[in-house]
Amino acid sequence: MSLPLDYAIRNLGRSPARLLLSLVGSMLVVLLALAAGAFVHGMNRSLMVRTGDRNVILFGAGSEESVERSEISPAVPGLVAAAVKGIRNRLGVAYVSPEVHMQTTVRRWPEETSTPQVMIRGVTPVAWLVHAGVRLVEGRLPEIGRDEIVAGRLAHQRLGFAASELAIGSRVWFDDRYWTVVGLFEAPGSVIESEIWCPLTDLQIAARRDNLSCVVLTLEDDAEYDDVDVFAKQRLDLELIAVREADYYRKLRDFFSPIRAMVWVTAVLIASGGILGGLNTMYAAFASRVREVGALQAMGFSRRSIVKSLVQESVLAAMAGTLLALVLGLVLLDGLTVRFSMGVFGLVIDSQVVLIGIAAGAMVGVLGALPPAWRCLRLPIAEALKAV
Repeated sequence: MSLPLDYAIRNLGRSPARLLLSLVGSMLVVLLALAAGAFVHGMNRSLMVRTGDRNVILFGAGSEESVERSEISPAVPGLVAAAVKGIRNRLGVAYVSPEVHMQTTVRRWPEETSTPQVMIRGVTPVAWLVHAGVRLVEGRLPEIGRDEIVAGRLAHQRLGFAASELAIGSRVWFDDRYWTVVGLFEAPGSVIESEIWCPLTDLQIAARRDNLSCVVLTLEDDAEYDDVDVFAKQRLDLELIAVREADYYRKLRDFFSPIRAMVWVTAVLIASGGILGGLNTMYAAFASRVREVGALQAMGFSRRSIVKSLVQESVLAAMAGTLLALVLGLVLLDGLTVRFSMGVFGLVIDSQVVLIGIAAGAMVGVLGALPPAWRCLRLPIAEALKAV
């Protein structure tokens, strides 16, 4: 004979204090699991490219792990466009983007201190073709020789500025001059969205360099990466190495994997504390129900049905806390930006992270009920009926 589900539901309201403790405990554990999952998922998404596997990056040999340290000849774009077949072309324009990448401090005024560094990318108009996931959403493209820039949607958060301080028409200071913001671009879910772009020649003049950091090119669907790789290996005088853009960002994700692991370890440790707290709560709640459990056994209900009912009661309370945690997570955590060395990324609570939260809530409910249920059931029926 089994206990009906409404028995577990009615028991939830017998002790409002116990129910509140169960709700808060499960809510905190699930909220922590959501935060950890959103952090890891958001970081992974920010280090993924949106151009498939057709983009290839040419670095200086030995600098493929850090584009900022890379230096290549300014003649490379023309040479690779002429030598490599299968580079995408539109109306006579080859998808070959020469770029300078530079981390520098951007200030609101020359005397300002304690501002973080941001990635400045010097580009030509071809960059907007090669980086298909980037698009201008406000303003216009910067003009050469006028010290103009376009900023990513999240660049102001990377710098710790208000949005209005990096809006169109505002000015910022770097490399001993003021630069005017003339446009805003977005690259959803990518670290590029926290960068600042400007004309290539303007950045080369400001940084007093004539070489490039890299060349990014896009291949046709039927072209092979090996063609670019062979070009880089044959031209020993240029000292190049070719890397698929997807592989480059995959290496970056691997580099930050210890941080993601530490986030999960911290979440598990704190969640374990929450589960232990839930166990204490359930122990205290069930301690006064030993006689009730004994009476149920005397009435003919099996131990299995009693355990099932207690687990149902605990899981129902935990799921209610999980629902509250999901609502709070979507309101407070989803889209919350986090700064790290590569730029800025937003916490992402999607279906995968929600499933992680639900699984954490179910685990709290089950693990919180089994040990106290065992304590209640291990006593003989006669002793249980005499319990106080």
